[in-house]
Amino acid sequence: MAATAEAVEIARVAVAAAADKLAQDIVVLDVSGQLVITDCFVLASAPNERQVQAIVDGVEEKLREQGVKPTRREGTREGRWVLLDYTDVVVHVQHTEERGFYGLDRLWKDCPAIDFPEARTTPPEESE
Repeated sequence: MAATAEAVEIARVAVAAAADKLAQDIVVLDVSGQLVITDCFVLASAPNERQVQAIVDGVEEKLREQGVKPTRREGTREGRWVLLDYTDVVVHVQHTEERGFYGLDRLWKDCPAIDFPEARTTPPEESE
């Protein structure tokens, strides 16, 4: 089973919003073959809590403009790993340390990645 077109479009908007807020290592995984409760995971990371929150705010704003609201939000108080559940798409914005420790990329490595050009970001130190 593959992710629905609607889920892919929600993921695309989330990816573009995260990239706009300088998220790092943005990955979209099609988990529809492994999970019945969601189609895609969007994974993104940031080096500090403030940037994690900025990415989360950006994703929520852009998806709200599309008429999509999260059914659940978790972790916003700590700012180390925020989960935004849009039912068909779950967005994980993690502090770089949490991303390495919990290894969602490794846990879901059997799921196909969905490539979005919007996910390719240049780190700030290389853009100068």
